[in-house]
Amino acid sequence: MAWALVGVLLFSFSVPLTKVAVEGFDPFLTATGRAVIAGALAVALILWRRVPLPPRQQLRPLLATMVGAVFGWPILLALALQRTTAAHAAVIAAFMPLTTALLAVLRTRERVSPQFWLASGAGTAALLAFALSRGGAEGGDPVADALVACAVVASSWCYVEGASVTKVMPGWQVISWVVVLALPITVPASAALWWGTHADYEPTVGAWTSLVLLGVSSMYLGFFAWYRGLALAGIARGGQVQQLQALLTLLWSALLLREQVTRVTVLAAVAVIVCVVCAQRARVPAEAAPQ
Repeated sequence: MAWALVGVLLFSFSVPLTKVAVEGFDPFLTATGRAVIAGALAVALILWRRVPLPPRQQLRPLLATMVGAVFGWPILLALALQRTTAAHAAVIAAFMPLTTALLAVLRTRERVSPQFWLASGAGTAALLAFALSRGGAEGGDPVADALVACAVVASSWCYVEGASVTKVMPGWQVISWVVVLALPITVPASAALWWGTHADYEPTVGAWTSLVLLGVSSMYLGFFAWYRGLALAGIARGGQVQQLQALLTLLWSALLLREQVTRVTVLAAVAVIVCVVCAQRARVPAEAAPQ
């Protein structure tokens, strides 16, 4: 659980750092650029540790993880943060632990209790109410909310797929191979995006710093701790720590970005987290039951 908590702490900076990065870079470049930074670190580590190539049967889940972690979440989140605040996006993203559990249920065809689906529906209703309410409207719009929701699905999918590979290799090797396999795409894409868009942006020191931190922390080191935590505690139990991510992101949004975090925003985040807790507690007994 401690490893999972470290991963969540590093991930909680992803939204505010991306918000700063998109002010100085094209949103697509913030996604591919952070992956190039992580990929460079991974190449050095793989060569130093002389890590063997991954088994052929693990290429499919590794590539699926790459789609969600390298492209899906970063690109969709960056596009959304051009239209909304980090605090608003954090509330929508608070549904990620439950989305991860839902995808795990669908992937494994696990039978869960009615309470799980009831809590899931309540959490969805809370998010919709926030997005459509006056308080929610202060920070975003339907397009931004839809982009964050799609980003959450992409991120949850990569968590589930990546966690399945940790059964046969350490988590740090999983994320290392994910970003290395993406290099043939991310390197030329980053070069082309920089060449085509740098004249339209003036990246500050803060934007450069945020991009580097995204590559080192959110895109790479965070997964070291996160996958290790999921492997040791299990996806259902370890994933419960992720409930803290939304509240941590709200804290960083207020402290680092000076965003106004309204009472409605905090209440909506807490409501979603309560639904996630109820859903995951309802799921654990069914997961542990004999088949």
